[in-house]
Amino acid sequence: MPFFGNTFSPKKTPPRKSASLSNLHSLDRSTREVELGLEYGSPTMNLAGQSLKFENGQWIAGVSGGVDRREVQRLRRRNQQLEEENNLLRLKVDILLDMLSESTAESHLMEKELDELRISRKRK
Repeated sequence: MPFFGNTFSPKKTPPRKSASLSNLHSLDRSTREVELGLEYGSPTMNLAGQSLKFENGQWIAGVSGGVDRREVQRLRRRNQQLEEENNLLRLKVDILLDMLSESTAESHLMEKELDELRISRKRK
């Protein structure tokens, strides 16, 4: 038993058998993708009943079936109507504020004229 000698000598590994026992390596790429499931498509997930799909770097709400599309169109039309109504109401508020400022200015002028008339009557 040598103390300083080389006692570690690993055994040589046996040569490997064939690279693969499967014939998948001989198939073309598209067939391999179908067989092995390498065609993932875009990622999708469901959150609170809403289907989301990742496309072109953004998460897009997935619409399943024709009912949801009609609902989206109905909501868009309703949103457009509400925006138009909101614009009309803003215009009316602007007009009313203009009328209020005009009548306020007229009342201030009348009060000023009244004060001047009272002062002129007291002097006489």
